Amino acid sequence: TETPKVEQVQKVEKVKSSIAFTPPVIKKDSEVKPEEEMKTQDELKETKTAIGAFDVKGNDDAGGTVLKAVEEIAAPEPPKHEEEQNKIFEVVEQQPQFPGGSVNGWLADHIKYPVVAAENGISGRVVVQFVVERDGSVSQVRVVRGVDPSLDKEAQRVISSMPKWIPGKQNGQAVRSRFTVPVTFRLQ
Repeated sequence: TETPKVEQVQKVEKVKSSIAFTPPVIKKDSEVKPEEEMKTQDELKETKTAIGAFDVKGNDDAGGTVLKAVEEIAAPEPPKHEEEQNKIFEVVEQQPQFPGGSVNGWLADHIKYPVVAAENGISGRVVVQFVVERDGSVSQVRVVRGVDPSLDKEAQRVISSMPKWIPGKQNGQAVRSRFTVPVTFRLQ
């Protein structure tokens, strides 16, 4: 078995004096500590000391080394997939599409007019909202504007039984998106 190589941080015995290079950061004057003030180009040019990560009083300016900051490589942020995938978009670049064209035509063929509503002459438009999932399936079907409990229930049933849609897209990716469809009940 191979033992993993552990890189030792070398202890530096001989240290060269160095002057800190301060990367520019925009701050209010009152917030800048004197030791954090940026050196001018002239100051940097005229200094006999090396330019490093810290202000260091060295002990061997001829043979010493300039102290370096140990860089830690930041771990990349975890991808935001989980969050993105579960988000339901209200507006998408590419709307979900009903396969085979017209939703209304499909609904008209599949609605069973509730007998109770027909007998009582109840008609109208039930507005149903649902989520088209990334795989095109329909979920979270709910009545946004109802007419009568029997019509509302039938509208929910027929929407829930729809075939899979072509999902909506955002940045070229299939996403969950909300869709609203009016289901019209008309007595002949």
